[in-house]
Amino acid sequence: MKKLLLLFPVLILIFTTTIQAQDKKVAVVTFYVNKQIDVSDFGTANTADAVLRLANDPNFKLTPSFKRFHDQFFGDCLKNFPLQFLPEEQVIKNDSYRDFAPEMKASANLLEDDVNLPIKGYKVVQSLKSTENEKKLLQMFNDCDGIMKVYVDFDLQKKGFGGVAVVKVNARAHIIIYNKAGDKVFSIKEEALSKISGALVQGIPFVTPAKVQPLCESALDELMMALFRDLPALAKRADRKL
Repeated sequence: MKKLLLLFPVLILIFTTTIQAQDKKVAVVTFYVNKQIDVSDFGTANTADAVLRLANDPNFKLTPSFKRFHDQFFGDCLKNFPLQFLPEEQVIKNDSYRDFAPEMKASANLLEDDVNLPIKGYKVVQSLKSTENEKKLLQMFNDCDGIMKVYVDFDLQKKGFGGVAVVKVNARAHIIIYNKAGDKVFSIKEEALSKISGALVQGIPFVTPAKVQPLCESALDELMMALFRDLPALAKRADRKL
């Protein structure tokens, strides 16, 4: 009986802490994919130019697969966070958010300005040295305890199997949370390789929509499976500094 009495305050503390964490509210303020694939593994100017052209090619259509990734993320992944999330409609239909023009990375190439594909209604809010974008967004959603940014990018990786070199696409999900002060308090990067592979010719990958798009779609599917597997453990600490 004495042990039970000693244990009771501990259980109350755990229960109270859990309730308080779940009272913390966060707004997801950006959700986009960068279509310009990182090809630093290959180190050739021709390949870099080819992926920039690919990113702007209307036949390189990532919208359906990325929309599916978004829907699964909101439907299944957010449940793993010990937080409440502002309904998506309240974010993208907010008048101040609609009028918001985020600062963007400086670019010497005009084509690079149009390589980010947001889910409909969202602004592209890149990760910059300055946190002015995040502070402005926190003011817009000042009833929230923080904001979350989610974006996906890709890189091409050369792999060898049985003496034959092939190329795979690696998809990377970045999930970042900022508190009311504009401080980054949670950040994870989950990665996954495409199941399918592409061919190399003289060490150079084919960079065309027909060749690369299936690899990106496969990588996004694998990335979601990785999030299903790893996020329950990783997300537990998301509320600690909010």
